[in-house]
Amino acid sequence: MKTIVILGAGYAGLRAAKKLVHAKLDARIVLVNKNPYHYEATQLHQVAAGTKEPEDITFDIRDVEPQKVEVLIDEVTEIDRAAHKVLLKDHEPLAYDYLLNALGFESETFGIKGAEENGWPLVDVDTALAARRRLESMLARYNTSHDENDLHIVVCGAGFTSIEYLGELVWRLPRLVKEYGLPEEKIRIDCIEAAPKILPMFEPKLAQWAVKYLEGHGVNFHVSTPITEVKPDAVVSNGTEYKANTVIWATGVRGSEVIAKSGYDQKRNRVIVKDDLSVEGNPNEFLIGDVSAVPNPAADGRPYPGTGQISIVQADCAAANVVARIKGKPTKKFVYKSLGTVCSLGPHCGIAELDAFGHMKLKGAVVQILKKIVNDRSVLEMTDIKTMLESN
Repeated sequence: MKTIVILGAGYAGLRAAKKLVHAKLDARIVLVNKNPYHYEATQLHQVAAGTKEPEDITFDIRDVEPQKVEVLIDEVTEIDRAAHKVLLKDHEPLAYDYLLNALGFESETFGIKGAEENGWPLVDVDTALAARRRLESMLARYNTSHDENDLHIVVCGAGFTSIEYLGELVWRLPRLVKEYGLPEEKIRIDCIEAAPKILPMFEPKLAQWAVKYLEGHGVNFHVSTPITEVKPDAVVSNGTEYKANTVIWATGVRGSEVIAKSGYDQKRNRVIVKDDLSVEGNPNEFLIGDVSAVPNPAADGRPYPGTGQISIVQADCAAANVVARIKGKPTKKFVYKSLGTVCSLGPHCGIAELDAFGHMKLKGAVVQILKKIVNDRSVLEMTDIKTMLESN
């Protein structure tokens, strides 16, 4: 009996496990994950801002996986690709015939001085909770410290995570101001971005609407402002200091460090895969999600951006290709067409561009209905209706 090992229980890993079970293979399927739960990575910003609790965005993996899938809770330390074994922190090496590597992402500091020590990343439940505790403790401290930096917040980067975090933050801050008895006029929020534009993936007028909405709620944007250092009480850009005792680090992510440790040809722990998502020279090994770089033919071969949406489509393709390999049939090429992009700006606002039913551009409260549909759909695609309903 062949053994299929899936690494990571994020969007890609859970979806791949579901598709392989439906294929009714005579094979052993093992799913390895560091934590016993799955978390909705696209909702970590809400935990960090304090508008959701961890239990709102997590579910136990063993509750949703069928008996056909062996769930092994352990941390992957390395992959011995020559021996076809996964090395684990607390268990004996796990041998595989086919590998679906979906180990996910970690924070990227780009080597910026002080970023790792002084920035608060949003990459998993623990880091999101730590960022939330930092925010709340600094605000609460002001009444005894009288340090205005306790009332200053700097968000580093203006990608999706940053913008969605800012939306949740400006919605919650008035409640925190009232709760802690803070001087609202002294609250300051800065968002620092090295690129010249905010939300370039959206049509310019829609992106400008989102920026103006956040500016209207107290956010100060600084574009074309590369960060050169992060201090305990300030973010520095070429000599200019943005003072704050809460620094949220969301400039970008890279793939799991296991990729580099395992000898892959990689950049930022992402591996350029073949058109069927397998690894060059290893036809029974597939990389999906944030550890893969999939060339986009429509963008001169530049990789697709990593999203939950594309991870699920990758999982379908990779699972089908594992089945094809086992049955001695040809694999299929990965094909992707985005359904659209949705960006929330707090619990009651957002912007969206939809391509599924013609090109639609939306803004305001209606987008939150779409956001909920997107979140529900992702849970359903990974698990079942019961889990989707319980997540609401």
